[in-house]
Amino acid sequence: MFHRAIATTLAAFVLGSAAQAETAMPFALDWKFEGPSAPYFAAIDNGHFAAEGLSVDITEGAGSLDAIPKVATGAFPVGFADINSLMRFLDQNPGAPVTAVMMIYDKPPFAMVGRKSLGIEGPKDIEGKVLGAPPPDGAWAQFPIFAAENGIDMAKVTVEPVGFPVREPMLAEGKVAAVTGFSFSSTLNLKRLGVPADDISVVLMADHGVALYGNAVIVNTDFAKANPEAVTGFLKAVGAGWKDAVADPAKAIESLLKRNPAADAALETERLQMAIDANVMTDYVAEHGLGGVDAERMAKAVEQTKSVYTFAAEPDAALYFDGSYLPADPMMLK
Repeated sequence: MFHRAIATTLAAFVLGSAAQAETAMPFALDWKFEGPSAPYFAAIDNGHFAAEGLSVDITEGAGSLDAIPKVATGAFPVGFADINSLMRFLDQNPGAPVTAVMMIYDKPPFAMVGRKSLGIEGPKDIEGKVLGAPPPDGAWAQFPIFAAENGIDMAKVTVEPVGFPVREPMLAEGKVAAVTGFSFSSTLNLKRLGVPADDISVVLMADHGVALYGNAVIVNTDFAKANPEAVTGFLKAVGAGWKDAVADPAKAIESLLKRNPAADAALETERLQMAIDANVMTDYVAEHGLGGVDAERMAKAVEQTKSVYTFAAEPDAALYFDGSYLPADPMMLK
């Protein structure tokens, strides 16, 4: 199903001449142009993609699951998406030509974000209260694992499906006691809405028994097989963009502001720094470099997913992550 017309679509991404070939690799983000997307724009402005012979345009997304079908259908050769949602997508669409090739959020930002004044400080505090959860949200997709690991009785939780635009406003107005979301997104959105920082509680799922990985660069595997050097070059440039952002977050945000002039520079710099500190620059990444995964932890993540999701076929970690396109040299961020 997914292979029909993909070859034709992907062929359009490869441009050039006999003198110099340039590969166009449009990149589908998971979310809006906010702080954590700045490293990709920095990679453009600092010439990292150009150095690899790549032309990259970046498109915003509508949630952690959004880029998966875009890449699987060949509409985009590369994207950024939640690897746990990718597992389920591949189970429901066996043979779809998409896989993760570079882990970015080694520690996922999936969180339950609430207000202390509304009684939310720990996982089980949501019992007896209203949880606002956008259906396409990556954090909501993993909430059953979080609930199971922490003994949350979901029969005692009122789940209110909400849209992304009203998620934090509803929490700020006290219409829900907590929401699911990415820690850096919901926290700073609440601060922007005037919620005092000391009233915001961030319950990071990774700190409460959830061993999952987070968002990764994903690739259309048909494209990758036909253009392996371009994929490796893309990942190398992404790593360089993140290294630039770690070294100088404020400068990386300047690249973001060129694409989103309405953004608040200080707020987005803080959001980027939160992502770097909590999700990207982990002990594992400091030791091994950006991009790879630990096989044992990946196996545990698959098992946790199995505990709340019934796979149609036996899950295979090799289908979900392929590290063979990563550069040979570790991509150290410092």
